[in-house]
Amino acid sequence: MAVRPESFDTSFPILIRQVPRAWWNPDLRAWIAPREGRTVEALKRLFGTDNLVFEKEHEAPAEIPADKIIVSRHADKFDTLNIFVPPLLVPQHLATVKNIHGRRWNAAQKTWEVPYTRLTLRFLEQYLPGIVHLTFKPDENIPEQSAYPVRQALPWKEGPVPAKYEAAVTALEEVLLLKRYSWRTIKAYKNCFRQFIRHYDDIKPRQITRKQIDQYVVGLIKERHISESHQNQILSAIKMFYAEVVGQEEKVLNIIRPKRSQKLPQVLTEEEVIRLLQATDNLKHRCILMLIYAAGLRLSEVLNLRIADLQPGQRRIFIRGGKGKKDRCTLLSDKALLALQEYFRLYKPVEWVFEGPNGGQYAERSVQNIFTKAKQISGINPYATVHTLRHSFATHLLEKGVDLRYIQELLGHESSKTTEIYTHITHKGMDRIKSPLDDLEF
Repeated sequence: MAVRPESFDTSFPILIRQVPRAWWNPDLRAWIAPREGRTVEALKRLFGTDNLVFEKEHEAPAEIPADKIIVSRHADKFDTLNIFVPPLLVPQHLATVKNIHGRRWNAAQKTWEVPYTRLTLRFLEQYLPGIVHLTFKPDENIPEQSAYPVRQALPWKEGPVPAKYEAAVTALEEVLLLKRYSWRTIKAYKNCFRQFIRHYDDIKPRQITRKQIDQYVVGLIKERHISESHQNQILSAIKMFYAEVVGQEEKVLNIIRPKRSQKLPQVLTEEEVIRLLQATDNLKHRCILMLIYAAGLRLSEVLNLRIADLQPGQRRIFIRGGKGKKDRCTLLSDKALLALQEYFRLYKPVEWVFEGPNGGQYAERSVQNIFTKAKQISGINPYATVHTLRHSFATHLLEKGVDLRYIQELLGHESSKTTEIYTHITHKGMDRIKSPLDDLEF
């Protein structure tokens, strides 16, 4: 409620600051205090009963129990609610309040500001039953979710510096589009090739020699210490241009490729997966991580899942257009299905299984942040990434005796050699192997 003095009084600001959670609102030119019994008692104590006048539509509120979380309408934001968690309830319920979608902390008022939506009210009803006290009657026409505006690109975030012969990059892009490469591959190839021709900015791309190509790659290895995979990407972009765009295939014939390193993927133990999931309180976040591990999904695949792709009757998930534009089916875990059903009841997604604030697809960066936070809380392998859950899915299936051919199908690997890498990291049978040193007598 808004509190204003009838006339100018120098002592008023000093006294009103003693009212619990009172704060100055410059837009309304008034002090704002929560509509609850203890506010009225503080006002009576500071200013006297005879000096208080309540407007007709703002009569003194009834006493509110101290063991309730107070939810009230925001004083000057029609689409926002204020949530006050009494100190007594903070240890038990603060983590739950922090999981409300779109919540923000108001340090001046000491309350949480949350969207005034049906989603928020369902969350409060489901996760804080009997604890919440609403100081208002909810409207019937409130929205399902917040209509957050789509983020615009930052004004200072400029695009890549164009090359002198940028037309060559455009020509490469056209060929990649005709070959129906993914947008991510097209972007990577364009960046690699643009940097290459900018290195020889005064030479037409057609006139760059094979020796200059090799010298460019050698310089990157020596000076920038590029990885084998990045080197391969650069060579693929260059080869695509000369072989497919300008018809100079002889220039890139037998181009020297790097020797691939034989790195083993990071894998979590089953105990680490349990700790990771237990460290994720938010229902939507936990469902994302559960589904990636339970079905062996790539990050892009879990974000591209539509509600229709879940097939509970067959206990399977249909993956459309995975890596290499391949469709496949994978497992739908019973435990993951139960969690998803609870998630659907609460969040009610419309098209995508996991939707962002504006109803579109969930962002990759958000999932990576979810995993990083859970990893830090649980204290698991610090080198793990979201993709580690997919590696763990395959390794744990192999350790349970599942045939490698089935695992290949579930993961969507084109070659069995790709799947065979998990045989090098499984612990199946390792406990029966003994070091020869243990048999020596000395």
